[in-house]
Amino acid sequence: MDWITHEEDVWFDFRGSAPDQLVSERYYKGTVDGFADFGVFVDLSPGVTGLLHRSELDRRLESLDWEPGDTVFVQVKNVRDNGNVDLAWSKRQAGGEFRGARIHDPDGDADGDPIDESTTDESEDTGPVKKRPTPSDDTDEDDAEHEQESGSESDAESASQSGSEPEPSPQTNGHQTVAGTGTPDHVDVASLDDRVGETVRLEGEIVGVRQTSGPTVFEIRDGTGVVDCAAFVEAGVRAYPDAEVGNAVRLDGEVERRYDELQVETEELTVLTDDEAAAVEERLADALTAEARPDEVATLIEHDAVDAVAESLQDAAETIRRAVLESRPVVVRHAATADGYVAGAAIERAVLPLIREEHAAADAEYHYFTRRPLEGSVYDMDDATNDVTRMLQDRDRHDEKLPLVLLVGTGSTVESSDGLGLLGIYGSRRVVVDAEVADAAVADDCDAIVNPGLAGAAAADLSTGALAATLAATVNPTVRDDVSHLPAISYWADAPESARDLATEAGYDADRTRELREAIALEAYYQSYEDKRELITDLLFDDAGGLAGHISEQFRQKLDTEVDTATANLDRRETDGVTVDVLDTDAYTHRFDFPPTSLLLDELHRRRDDDARLIVGVGTDELYLRSDADLDLRGVAGDAADREADAGIAAASVRDGRLEFLSGRRDAAVDAVVDAAVDRL
Repeated sequence: MDWITHEEDVWFDFRGSAPDQLVSERYYKGTVDGFADFGVFVDLSPGVTGLLHRSELDRRLESLDWEPGDTVFVQVKNVRDNGNVDLAWSKRQAGGEFRGARIHDPDGDADGDPIDESTTDESEDTGPVKKRPTPSDDTDEDDAEHEQESGSESDAESASQSGSEPEPSPQTNGHQTVAGTGTPDHVDVASLDDRVGETVRLEGEIVGVRQTSGPTVFEIRDGTGVVDCAAFVEAGVRAYPDAEVGNAVRLDGEVERRYDELQVETEELTVLTDDEAAAVEERLADALTAEARPDEVATLIEHDAVDAVAESLQDAAETIRRAVLESRPVVVRHAATADGYVAGAAIERAVLPLIREEHAAADAEYHYFTRRPLEGSVYDMDDATNDVTRMLQDRDRHDEKLPLVLLVGTGSTVESSDGLGLLGIYGSRRVVVDAEVADAAVADDCDAIVNPGLAGAAAADLSTGALAATLAATVNPTVRDDVSHLPAISYWADAPESARDLATEAGYDADRTRELREAIALEAYYQSYEDKRELITDLLFDDAGGLAGHISEQFRQKLDTEVDTATANLDRRETDGVTVDVLDTDAYTHRFDFPPTSLLLDELHRRRDDDARLIVGVGTDELYLRSDADLDLRGVAGDAADREADAGIAAASVRDGRLEFLSGRRDAAVDAVVDAAVDRL
């Protein structure tokens, strides 16, 4: 079999049922299943899906002209232990560009047999849904029915002669033979697991539609769950074109199980109107409200500030749970810091199991949940424009609902109002969770906001990670033990005793939490725009200590080196009796390497001697302030602007202690800011 030595010259039609049956480096024909921020999902068989990561493409993901259902060719790079399949790009995107085609059927006799490409389109299996009868099939069925009727008449005559009644003959519905023509039982999605092989009736809302190379797949949600319902008219042709996302529908079909996933083979779908639609919508609304609202807050640490926002936590948890139940994507945005990653990962840990429970599709968690770090500490127009562009593309290309955008550790000040406003214009729901300083005006731009300051509680010693972990446990109480160590990890210093005790009970001592914090901080810096889901999960939830310890050591070496360099080059000033340390970050830091300026200044502030009451980091056109005092950054910026009106001094991020100025007036701006800050100490 000489083709084995030239597998790169042929493509394979995979007919297996498990990822580990794939062969790395082979090219396979697949079908586009859907798109995510990080790449394209490609179905290689009805039960096996791989990810073609955007880094593997030879062009921008946004420029791909693929649509769900398109036939594509990909190369299998790797099959992971957890069953995830990594795919690579193929320059050849037509079967004729290869030197041949073979069947890969690990469990069948045809494995390795050549494929006659001239008949591929006609003979190809159209997927898990049975093909509806063609005209010739109808003719055959008519003949069969005629024969059946003739036989029935003979039976009737025979029966009348014997004095007995004839048995009712079965009738065909075009798919299967059923006794009688009764209406199928109306059942809930949650009960389908026990009804495989039965014909049932569902009533619910269409929450998703995707067209494959075979059937059209409708995602139907009732008050108990979501299930894929496949409807086939003709290969690649949209079934029931009038049925759209948001419609209330009645669907009859047979429950099937395909590669451990439930699916309903649609026999009839009706779009409901008027009173029937209203009744379905009312049932869904009642079920959502009952299921979405948590009974209570799952308190993790003892803190007055957490108690003060208990109702806000319940509101936020209800909004998140409702989004999952409505099949609405959840987008989490957080700062690229240790605290931000801990907070975002806590929410992720809580939401993913809910999505898996709600959706039968194995890759649902990638379609309905996204966590993306921010470049800075403010949710600005750049971030909002990015999110709006993606969500509109997903709506138009994949019929997805507009997402719930959850801002964690950001979004609570007016610097984020423009970005939040843009989301609101398009009707996207917005939730803000932040333990830091907040502006009351932001509440008008959100559907829910969780912030102790707005509730009148002191929260100087509460981290966003601790607040988000509490929210996560409230959203999904089953993950409470999983996230109980996260509050302690989110503190660089002075973690509350209850947080430390909780981590210890979970098996994380002080050294372990320090290593995790440092490892997350280092990984947060690299590839800062990527969520690094698997790596963060390994560190925070699945690491026995070796991974975090290894990365933590790198963190400490890099940070210590930069701190030593910075300390040696601090410019110490005495201003009105106040000691101020000024660092020229342009001249005395490696600006494009770890650590970032904000983290370096935080560490300098933690290690400072008792004399320095203010640390200032000065860049080309921005500076950072660090002090134990409760400095009003906007007040400092205003006072400094009064001193140097033409320096363009303004507060850029209250959360990050960052001000901006005109680079041409750098020296004057620095002097003005230092003087203004000292006056307020």
